[in-house]
Parts: sequence; C-alpha cells; structure tokens
Amino acid sequence: MWPFSLKPQRKIDEKNAGGRNRARQAIAGSGMTKRNRTQGQSARARNAGGDLPLAKRSLGQNFLRDAHVAMRIVAALEINEKDRVIEIGPGPGALTGLIRAAGPELFIVLEKDRELVFRHKRPLSAPKGPSPALAHPVLADALAFSWERLVSEAGKPDWKIIGNLPYNIASPLMWELFSRATGLSRAVFMIQKEVGERLTAEPGTGAYGALTVWIRSFMAVRRLMVVPPSVFVPRPKVDSAVLLFTPLPARPQVDLARFAGLLHACFQQRRKQLGSILRARWNERIEALLTAHGLSRLSRPEEISPALFQSLSALLE
Repeated sequence: MWPFSLKPQRKIDEKNAGGRNRARQAIAGSGMTKRNRTQGQSARARNAGGDLPLAKRSLGQNFLRDAHVAMRIVAALEINEKDRVIEIGPGPGALTGLIRAAGPELFIVLEKDRELVFRHKRPLSAPKGPSPALAHPVLADALAFSWERLVSEAGKPDWKIIGNLPYNIASPLMWELFSRATGLSRAVFMIQKEVGERLTAEPGTGAYGALTVWIRSFMAVRRLMVVPPSVFVPRPKVDSAVLLFTPLPARPQVDLARFAGLLHACFQQRRKQLGSILRARWNERIEALLTAHGLSRLSRPEEISPALFQSLSALLE
C-alpha cells in the first residue's frame, strides 16, 4: 500500500476549484520550467532521446536536453533498489529514464501537464540495466500535493525527491514540502541560481532572508553545480543551480504558524531594528536571549541565525 492516494489531482482541483488560488492554476509541473526565454527561439529541438515536445508558453516550460547534466543530477540522489522516489515535473523525461534505470522499489512522477502525463503512461526508454523501475505517473499540482503524508514507516526507507523545479513555484513548493514531509531522506532540485544563493546565504548577507531561515530550519543545503541556459530548450535568460537537501538531525520544536509569521514580519521590514518590529510583543526573555548571543533590540533580522529565530519564536507572547 502506498501512503497516499495516486488518484489524478485533476478531480481534486475540479471539486475545490472555487477555493484555489488562481495563481496556482498557471503553475506547470513540467521538468525545468522557466518564465524567461529568448525571443524567437524554437520550442522544438532534437537531443539524444529524439524530438522534445512543444514547450507551452502558458506553463513557462523549458526542457533540459543535456544528458551529462541529467546524469549528474540523478547521481546526486544516490538511488538504490530499496528506495522510494518521487520526481516532480518530469517533463519529457530527461531525468525519468535515468531514475528508472537506477531501479528504485517505488517510483512516482508528479506532472501537471496533461499531455506529458499521458506520455509517461507509455513505456519509457531507459539505459540498459537490471530491472528498470516502472514509473507511476500522477496528474497533480505539486503545490497542492499532500506532502504531510510522506512519513517515516517501519521497515521502509524514507522518501527521496528530485526535480527540475519551475522558477515561479520553487520557493513556495520547497517551503511547504520541507516543513510538511517528515519522512524525507534526501532531495535534489534544480532551481534558479538566484534562489539557490538565497538558500545557501549566511546571516549578515543581503541574500539571507525568510526563505533561508525557514528551509535551513529543516534541511542542510549544499550547492552542487551551476547550469547554464544553453542546456535548455527554449533557453532561459539566467543560470540555474542544482542543490542537495538533507534533513537536519532534529526538526524545529516550534509552532510552525507562529514561526512563519515571525519570519514574514521580520523580513518584510528587514532594514528595521528588532526592537521596532517586535515592539508590541517585546519582553524581558527576548531581551535576555539576544543579549546572550551578543545582540540587542538594535539588531536587524538578517543578523539572526535560523536556530536563534526558532528560540525567539518560542518566546513571543
């Protein structure tokens, strides 16, 4: 038994269409989607696997077509025959065949593009190897997926997740996934380089922000490589980066809604001092906590580490 339903997400979306954020309806689950593209470039191209499908401008699709990059991305997930793997946005399958060839015990692909889901319902070619895994395609919006159902189970390995994430959903998707999926052992995502720089930023730098603190409260983050626009069709205008995510030894022991609210409040006013931002909720315990770390009410949000933000959240009244 799988720990969650694999019924097409389309039926769920239709039932709850009135309550969905309309922005989500334009989100593509296809592999390596990008908004930016050079003008006049053909949406079709050939690669070693044959013709790529027509990239849909409405979904911002840009397809990875470099086999060497694809191999490095999949290798970073370190798949073995007992693994349970989810690929987000397989697109035409740049990573999918390589994942199948690695032979995980269970392999699920989440794709929002209806035409590409049908493509994955057909047998996919995979490099020669022992017993390639079957790909179980699911028509789904990754932002609406029930990631909290990915939990640790006795006798089974935790989940591994991989994907070339669309620029326009990468941040909110990672925010939800890493905070809700407790049974995750490893993730490898290709995202916009700028977002990758935010995720690896240190306190006191301009790139450090709410997304940095939130993700790194759950995961250790390491950049593996930078990927140029030339390996996509159509080409985006900016570089991408491949990042490795591994769970921290312990999850934050905080009220997540309160923690998220604190981060948003602080980094929406990142140039203000903490004493000003938290004036209505300031107390002696907050003062003592900051003093113990060499900080004060005059410090700014970008000076606070993820661990200290967690401690601060617990002291808010």
